[in-house]
Amino acid sequence: MPVTLTEKAANRVQAFLAKRGKGVALRLGVRTSGCSGMAYKLEFADAINPEDAQFDSHGVKVLVDPKSLPYLDGTVLDFAKEGLNEGFKFRNPNVKDECGCGESFNI
Repeated sequence: MPVTLTEKAANRVQAFLAKRGKGVALRLGVRTSGCSGMAYKLEFADAINPEDAQFDSHGVKVLVDPKSLPYLDGTVLDFAKEGLNEGFKFRNPNVKDECGCGESFNI
């Protein structure tokens, strides 16, 4: 299944890339961290690695490394404003449990 962005998330990524002045894609991944075991990585990519899985969503190229792909399969990245807070939210169908602070998860 693809990794996708909502239209709001795609608009936000495009604005960040434009402000940054460079970058070809958004790179998503996971790393070992936190009280539940894994945490999301989100960064801008200036180059596409040959092994990256590539997805296009609302005009934004999304890259996922092969080790992270099984954990992110089917994930939707959204951008939400809640009161004074705003940020990217991962809707990952593979997550079985999340820590109380929302910073890490396990599958």
